[in-house]
Amino acid sequence: MAPAFSTEGEARLKKLLGRYPDRRAALIPVLHLASREFGFLSREVMEYVAGRLGLPEAYVLTTATFYTMLPKRPLGRFHVQVCVNVACHLRGADGIVEHLERRLGIGPGEMTEDRTFSLEGVQCLAACGTAPAMQVNDDYYEDLTLAKVDEILDALRSSAGGAA
Repeated sequence: MAPAFSTEGEARLKKLLGRYPDRRAALIPVLHLASREFGFLSREVMEYVAGRLGLPEAYVLTTATFYTMLPKRPLGRFHVQVCVNVACHLRGADGIVEHLERRLGIGPGEMTEDRTFSLEGVQCLAACGTAPAMQVNDDYYEDLTLAKVDEILDALRSSAGGAA
């Protein structure tokens, strides 16, 4: 089945296009909308966006694949991104990632079998002064310790109705 925005998605698209008379300028916001609407940007979704905006498919595909904040694969309900850049690395990010791998039973780029968690190492969360840092969906966590990570995972699992 071909992708199509929901009624709410169509309304948001119309609002976005009203703000961006040049369709190219609307591309990133529309890709964000599409990723929220469809869960991730499959090739079919990117082609759909290209058609809706009247842009060449190659332009949309190269733009979407350039930006790591636009998911190109299914993600867990809680997408855990750990900064592994220099400041976070020097303050223990590798240990945080290893701890998450043990707790979740997955590695970076993977998702738990129940689709609750996905894990990813990212290059920068702009929290160098409060490293190590991670982002879960839209929430940031800084000055991490293994105990803080456990508290965060337990709270997330609890909100999802299970045990980490």
